[in-house]
Amino acid sequence: MNPAPGDSEGASPLRWLPGWRTLRSYELAWLRHDLTAGLVLTTMLVPVGIAYAEASGVGGIYGLYATIVPLLAYALFGPSRILVLGPDSALAALILAVVAPLSGGDPLRAIALASAMAIVSGVVCICAGLARLGFVTELLSKPIRYGYMNGIALTVIVSQMPKLFGFSVEGEGPHRQAWEFVQGLLSGKPNPTALVIGAGTLAAILVLQRLPRVPAVLLAVVGATVAAGVLDLATRAGISVLGAMPRGLPTPTLPIIGMDDIAPVLLGGLAVALVSFADTSVLSRVYAARMRTTPAPNQEMIGLGVANLAAGFFQGLPISSSASRTPVAEAAGARTQLTGVVGALAITALLLVAPNLLQDLPSAALAAVVIAAAIGLIEVADLRRIYRIQQWEFWLSMVCFAGVALFGAIPGIGIAVVIAVIEFLWDGWRPHSAVLGRVDSVEGYHDTSRYPQASRIPGLVMFRWDAPLFFANAELFRDRVRAAVASSPTPVRWVVVAAEPVTSVDVTAADIVAELDDSLLAEDIELCFAEMKDPVKDKLKRFGLFARLGAESFYPTLEEAVRAYLRSHPVDREEREGETPRPGQTEA
Repeated sequence: MNPAPGDSEGASPLRWLPGWRTLRSYELAWLRHDLTAGLVLTTMLVPVGIAYAEASGVGGIYGLYATIVPLLAYALFGPSRILVLGPDSALAALILAVVAPLSGGDPLRAIALASAMAIVSGVVCICAGLARLGFVTELLSKPIRYGYMNGIALTVIVSQMPKLFGFSVEGEGPHRQAWEFVQGLLSGKPNPTALVIGAGTLAAILVLQRLPRVPAVLLAVVGATVAAGVLDLATRAGISVLGAMPRGLPTPTLPIIGMDDIAPVLLGGLAVALVSFADTSVLSRVYAARMRTTPAPNQEMIGLGVANLAAGFFQGLPISSSASRTPVAEAAGARTQLTGVVGALAITALLLVAPNLLQDLPSAALAAVVIAAAIGLIEVADLRRIYRIQQWEFWLSMVCFAGVALFGAIPGIGIAVVIAVIEFLWDGWRPHSAVLGRVDSVEGYHDTSRYPQASRIPGLVMFRWDAPLFFANAELFRDRVRAAVASSPTPVRWVVVAAEPVTSVDVTAADIVAELDDSLLAEDIELCFAEMKDPVKDKLKRFGLFARLGAESFYPTLEEAVRAYLRSHPVDREEREGETPRPGQTEA
């Protein structure tokens, strides 16, 4: 966790090391739980690490390298007590989209590209964390996240289906892979034995994972490996297996890539950073709530970034948090990140002592592991709810889904980000506004379009603007004020802007307000503001607009503005059309 205010370490370098703080307060009673949970977690870390690496276009051993080092790094720099990091199915399509076309089938070149992506992602996350940009992923709305994750899930499934059926395809991109897969089926390429192994493994995982505390992936993978080894299916049936893994641990290595690779690696690394932190942010908040600790999104970015850097410099691939492995750690009784450290050390022992233990693991079984994980990414139920309550957001999700499915993971993520920005700005570009009036028996002033019976004071236009005023909507603000003046049933003497919803004003908007004031004064109409927040007034003072309009043009409430208008422009009772100013507030 981040240092509490007033902590003696709050201003020291140790504030960047939440793991050190956890270690200093570690309770001996937790040790038994962390050791047990770490060993249980290892049984899942090994098969999924290998499977996700293979799905990413690199050798399975690199998935284990990308599990060991990041777990150790996150244990020191990560703020979450039990979050588990490692290769992830959500990133597989992003990595493969860069690695497959650039590596040319060279495994060493493939891991160099993947490691470079991890370094780019790590640098991006660390810089964002130091700049306190942990909020940025909140700009991706839930429908947009559903769209791109559903698209990524489909992309991953399509890429793994040929392996499940025991053959390979050369196409790049989901639609080409899907087409070549269909062609392979029609031309008799599937290996029946591989299909039985793959389909059986997939069915076993999907059935067993419904049972709590049952290591579904481990049981399914062990069963497939034992069957393939005992029956010698690699020789007799020609199925593809993992093969022997190199003995030993990864050494620090700087990935070397060509000049032509830099642009796609940078783009891929940025996409990985966005997706991995979006997932990590959500998951860390969930477990912070469960453990009654405070989320630390900026430190989370730093922890994730350091873990990716460690993976990149130790022959690993980009990593993220895991929504499947973290619950395993939790269910096994994990108390702290020592669980991940135990898991990393257990995998280290495996590579040093028994690296050939999984040499008979069928590729079809690995494909089944990845497909099962991708199925878990798919969201349908909540999208149905969104369709019922807000159809345009549902169709935004479908556009993001189609972008990923048709153009690939990285272009699809770009489409999702663009749509997110447009969605974020749309309400600001074209906000709601209203002309206000008094409604009998209802306090305050209300939108006359919703309350046609609302009475208005002759000569006074009360106009509410429900958004910040900035360059993109300033001209619309001016036009709507002019329209409100033109549509007034009586000649207008004052325009009072109900400015409580206006949270900010920029220079462009201030200049357009000044132009509006000039045009209104030319018609003997005075422009005033009511209920404007002090920080917004401070901006107007810096821009010179406050002095130009005069302090007397700003009123603390609409009621004060109405009373001021009536003092300077008396209106008899009949002209008021029943208007009786009284304390109240504007409609929310």
